[in-house]
Amino acid sequence: RTFWVSCPISTEFRVDQSVAHNGVCLTVEEIKNNFHRLTAIEETLAKTDLNSWAKGTSVNIERCLQMNGRIDGHIVQGHVDTTATCIAAITKDGSWEYTFKLDEKFASLIIEKGSITVNGISLTIFNVTRNTFSVGIIPYTYLHTNMQFLQQGNTVNIEFDIIGKYVNRIAQLK
Repeated sequence: RTFWVSCPISTEFRVDQSVAHNGVCLTVEEIKNNFHRLTAIEETLAKTDLNSWAKGTSVNIERCLQMNGRIDGHIVQGHVDTTATCIAAITKDGSWEYTFKLDEKFASLIIEKGSITVNGISLTIFNVTRNTFSVGIIPYTYLHTNMQFLQQGNTVNIEFDIIGKYVNRIAQLK
């Protein structure tokens, strides 16, 4: 499926550059004015929320980390593992708390105070159960991402921590 995405930095991209869109690493294929074109293959569409995108959908866009820079948060690859459903969105005093439900088969990849990527945003996990977890959002993140539009019932892209995935895989092979 092909997408044309408009953003203020589209003209700064180059063809063949990887750019995260709601946490999904996609290659810029063409640039016209303030738009850039992307294609998502079947594998990507099956594991992400891209099929729900429509004209006007708010998307978090982030360029790749340059290896000579600082890492703020955790290592995010843009390789989305699955989706989750927002089951609660609560406004707190000066912050927001979101709770998500996902398939229980991913239970070993979420830990209390661990890292997770929700729509490309590196966040800390709390209130972990077998198939739910919560994240807290500060005002800056709320105002500068599409978290401000997230409601109960919405689907988000999830990327688990790469170190946790390797540890989980090693444990499975023993």
